[in-house]
Amino acid sequence: MSSFLRPLAYRHRWIYDTVTAVSSLSVGGVERLRSLGLDVLRDRLPTGAAVLDLCCGSGEAAAPWLAAGFAVTGLDISPRALDLAAERHPAMTRVEGLAEDPPLPDGQFAALQLSVALHEFPRPDRERVLSRSLQLLEPGGWLVLVDLHPAGPWLRLPQQLFCALFETDTATAMLEDDLPCQLRQLGFTDVKQELLAGNALQRITAQRPST
Repeated sequence: MSSFLRPLAYRHRWIYDTVTAVSSLSVGGVERLRSLGLDVLRDRLPTGAAVLDLCCGSGEAAAPWLAAGFAVTGLDISPRALDLAAERHPAMTRVEGLAEDPPLPDGQFAALQLSVALHEFPRPDRERVLSRSLQLLEPGGWLVLVDLHPAGPWLRLPQQLFCALFETDTATAMLEDDLPCQLRQLGFTDVKQELLAGNALQRITAQRPST
C-alpha cells in the first residue's frame, strides 16, 4: 500500500524530480546520488567494461557510467521509461524485461548497479533479483547496490514520513532486513556496506567469486 502521492509522482515528472532533489540533499545532491555506484567501482574496472544498470528507469543513474566511458546496458520493465532513456542517453543499450528474470546471458557484465530500486520488490522477488545479479556478473565482477537503510535519530522521522507518502510496504520490509548477510548467503564475497546520509542510505559492494 502507498499514498495517492506515489502514482502522482510517477505521472508528473516535476513531482518526482522535486522529491528526488529533496531526498538527495543529505548525500550532496542529485548528481552525487546518481554517481554513488560509479564512484566506488570506477577504479576496479577496466576502461570500457560492460555494466548493467538493473531497473534503469529513464537512465539517470546510468548517465555517470556512460560519461566515464563504460558500455552500459539498462534493463527496465517500463517501455515508457526506456523510451525516455533512448532520448536522453542514446549511447545506452536498452533491454525491456523483468529484473527477476532478465532476458540476458549469464556472465556478461563486469559490474551491475541497482540504484535505489531494490526496495520496490517484495522479499521473495528481491532474493530472485539478487540471485540473478550474481549470475549475470562475470567471475570477479562487482555488484553495487544503493538503497534505503534505517536512518539514525536525526533522520528517522523524515525517512518514515517519506516511506509513508511515496513508498510501498516493500520498502518498509527491506528496512528490516540485513542485505549484506543476504548477499553472502547467495554466494557473493567481499561484501562491504557503507552507511551514508545519516545512515538513511546504504551503499553495498559485493563480488562474484572468481572461480
